[in-house]
Amino acid sequence: MLAPPMPLPWPSRCLALAVLAACALAPGCRREPESAGPPAPGSAAAPAADHRGPPTARWDTVDAIRESLKAYNGPADGGGRAWLVREPGQLPYAVSATPDRFTLVYEAGPLGVAKGGTVYLQVSPFWDWSTPQVEEKDQRGYTEVRTSDPAIALESTTLDQQLLGMKVTGRPLVAGDRITVVYGAGLAGAMPDRYAERNSPFWFAVDGDGDGTRKVLEDSPTIDVRPGPPAALLIHVPTVARPGEPFRVTLAFVDAWRNAGVDAVGDVTFEDVPAGVELPAKVHFAHEDAGKRQVMGVARQPGVYRLRARAANKLSEANPLVVAAEGPRVWWGDLHGHSNFSDGTGVPEDYFLYARDVSALDVSALTDHDHWGMLPLYSHEALWKEIETQTRRFHEPGRFVTLLGYEWTSWIYGHRHVLYFGDTGPVYPWSDPNTETPTQLWAALEGKPALTFAHHSAGGPIAVDWSFAPDPRFEPVTEIVSIHGESEAPDGPSPIAHAVPGNFVRDALGRGYRLGFIGSGDRHDGHPGAYQVDPPMGGLAAILSDELTREGVLAALRAKRVYATNGPRMLLRMALGEHRMGESVAVGKDGRLTERLFVHVIAETPLDRVELVRSGRLEDGLALDGRLDAMLDREVRELAPGEYVYVRAIQKDGGAAWSSPIYVVE
Repeated sequence: MLAPPMPLPWPSRCLALAVLAACALAPGCRREPESAGPPAPGSAAAPAADHRGPPTARWDTVDAIRESLKAYNGPADGGGRAWLVREPGQLPYAVSATPDRFTLVYEAGPLGVAKGGTVYLQVSPFWDWSTPQVEEKDQRGYTEVRTSDPAIALESTTLDQQLLGMKVTGRPLVAGDRITVVYGAGLAGAMPDRYAERNSPFWFAVDGDGDGTRKVLEDSPTIDVRPGPPAALLIHVPTVARPGEPFRVTLAFVDAWRNAGVDAVGDVTFEDVPAGVELPAKVHFAHEDAGKRQVMGVARQPGVYRLRARAANKLSEANPLVVAAEGPRVWWGDLHGHSNFSDGTGVPEDYFLYARDVSALDVSALTDHDHWGMLPLYSHEALWKEIETQTRRFHEPGRFVTLLGYEWTSWIYGHRHVLYFGDTGPVYPWSDPNTETPTQLWAALEGKPALTFAHHSAGGPIAVDWSFAPDPRFEPVTEIVSIHGESEAPDGPSPIAHAVPGNFVRDALGRGYRLGFIGSGDRHDGHPGAYQVDPPMGGLAAILSDELTREGVLAALRAKRVYATNGPRMLLRMALGEHRMGESVAVGKDGRLTERLFVHVIAETPLDRVELVRSGRLEDGLALDGRLDAMLDREVRELAPGEYVYVRAIQKDGGAAWSSPIYVVE
């Protein structure tokens, strides 16, 4: 829908920068040479369990994190304070993807900074901020460094992307000495984040004694990044509604990078409203609406409705609305995403506001990393408490379900996020030897209302170690698709980058694991539930439950009554005889099962094909040549115990949906 592409948030450049964030700035460490492979059993770097880890483990990252945990910070490290100064005539904050100039002041604390010590400026390493540099005045990010006393001599050097070091080479800094940093001092300025956010930090860190370790100033200055002008109108409606039942229509203007909070003023009018559907003739947007409105509609008769609205001579279309007296409701969830409490954009409050009021999600979870960010979540209780507070604040059963979560970020065994279905829960970090393996994590969660979800399991930042059989009490489903791509199989519509052969979800099913399928965004841009169309990138979980409550969502996930999409809100129904997706079906007395497979798809955009996957291979399919809905009715013969079937539906634009499998048992 929007023209500018949104590249994958990690795996190459940002992964290296995230290592920098995990090691060099929190809480301070000396970098060692990269490990050539898994360490010897019993060594200091070896995993706590006997299992040595898969060959895909990122041992360089593991070593860096472990070194950071052992590092010692002297009393002068992290000393002082810093703040942002907006010069006369400057707006109070920046505009996304628009060059600006930022004046930052660091003041030495009581212990000062020794000769040989360094003050660091780390501009957010996770997005598109310009790298501070002191050499090319006509280039982006040119930075001037001044001191409050001419006797203070500094050696300023760009150390990495977005990282500037200012080493003290003259007299030591004493309490009250100041360093002024003008970031974007040249005519080209410095480019801010393309994603609007509140409290975007300029991280300062100080190696006060010059021993090579440094510590972050936890109260580093922040700035708000404003959205650009309106570029598109998003419209969302429920996928399933009952005849005569009021339904919510969510309208939100966004800028060219899908940032919300834009200043949109004027009328939105619904066009070609189908007979039997009641909607307001127009919706007025005022300045105080910040580009977001919700109105109610009613559909009196069963059917499939595609609502359209016009704003400023541009026509937008909602996802399909299916009005039916029967059939399970579909709740849309994004169960995996990040804020700037780890390596994402924005604050937790705005994350949930976007999920509810822009993406119109029914279920949302913020899953910041346990130790992956400038301030590790597990060791900064105030950050976790704020996530708990906002999760609890936005939870509204029947309207918007929020789930408390975090990401267990193992660079040996793969990443999983943990969701709690109550208001509180602990953070069990991978870096703790007591919760270092998946088995240890599940043991720690014993007795708690919690689930775990493996993600980008085929590759991407790191592949999942499938030799650990998912504990069905805690991991009944897996995230098959996200903004990284899909981990279903090599023949999928958009396989994940850096895939490891034999590590796809279909390979895990071949091991005998019975997993349901969900998608979620793993977005780091502060836009949970967003979907990039060109190329198709995203992830959503379709949750089939009569009630929109934490209990209902948990029951659906445990029963695998879920399906995945890579972003579009497609209706996907699937049954094998009388059995629905996610169920296990027993064979008859002859040890075989023959049943009719029924599939119904209602897509957002024209369909290309619907395919049947049986026990690791494509068995059947239907070319659709651009239809918006399709039914598939086939007999599946001679299914044996251990087999499974699922379907996937693929739109011509690459949007796709995957049903959870139906498993055949004895």
